[in-house]
Amino acid sequence: MRRFTRAVPAALILATALTATPAAQAHDGRRPALGIDHCTATACHFDVPPGTYDVKVLLGGEAASSTAISGETRRSLLPETAVPAGERVARSFTVNVRTPEGEPTGAEGTPGLDLALGGSAPALADIRVTPARHARQIFLVGDSTVCDQPGDPYSGWGQQLPQYLRKGVSVANYADSGESTVTYLGNPQLWATVQPQIRRGDLVLIQLAHNDKTTDEATYRANLETLVAGVRAKGGEPVLVTPIVRRWFNADGTLNNGTALLVNGLGVDHPAVIRSVAADRDVPLIDLTARTKALVESLGVEGSKALYLYNEKRDNTHTSVHGATVYAGLVRDELVARHLVPQGTVRVG
Repeated sequence: MRRFTRAVPAALILATALTATPAAQAHDGRRPALGIDHCTATACHFDVPPGTYDVKVLLGGEAASSTAISGETRRSLLPETAVPAGERVARSFTVNVRTPEGEPTGAEGTPGLDLALGGSAPALADIRVTPARHARQIFLVGDSTVCDQPGDPYSGWGQQLPQYLRKGVSVANYADSGESTVTYLGNPQLWATVQPQIRRGDLVLIQLAHNDKTTDEATYRANLETLVAGVRAKGGEPVLVTPIVRRWFNADGTLNNGTALLVNGLGVDHPAVIRSVAADRDVPLIDLTARTKALVESLGVEGSKALYLYNEKRDNTHTSVHGATVYAGLVRDELVARHLVPQGTVRVG
């Protein structure tokens, strides 16, 4: 998990009243809320089993502050929030705790819930963690451009999506690096693990294309249809997502129709097939290819470098933290525009 070195002022923590009820004082039979006594100056750890949890934080201190919160494997859970000196601001979010805590085929990570404090001047006045009772899950099925990347400078858009969601909606990111529709369906750590967890009303966003380089069109279409049918069989709502573009330009400043727009070596136009399956199966579509194409071309050859890892790795496929955050914002906008989540459950700006 990413660590931050700027400390919360010690005087602030010591002066803050703890709100967690000690176990001996819980008389209603419910597990008491876990609070700030589980935090150090830079991080919090809560020894909870896998599940979904509501987190309520109180931000602010004697001095002006600006706090962001990440958790587990570098997931952005709360965007940087400024609080004037002497004031307090409450924020809430819902977080998914699982094993492995990041990529499904990656390292297990640490047990429980880990949170890290970031921002230019972090100040945590109080925190409460309680089991979520009526959370709606957004499952993510995807590849390395979506997944919870374990280390800098990489980040998938699914890793940045939670910060745009309020309490009551949680992201369960089961995207995994290097996966195609073929391997995702075939690996028991992936689809066979995700499908049994889907509950009625859950969303399942599916973006698989980057690694289907040798998948023929009939197989690719059939695999997408299998995923759609599997989600519906559990009462969930599938959402097909066309892949983010690669940053490959033509001489005229437009993106390359093959490499950039995800046409594989067999001539399979992945975004076109996804759009066709969505139409044929009456599945909501987030056309992230179209949205990212428009954005990258508008920024141009130089301006678009910051979205990807070109400056760090000469990588025109994987996104930086900045790029993943921007692309997650596009997904948020599409979720609201297509009425897949209520507007009141997302953070804007």
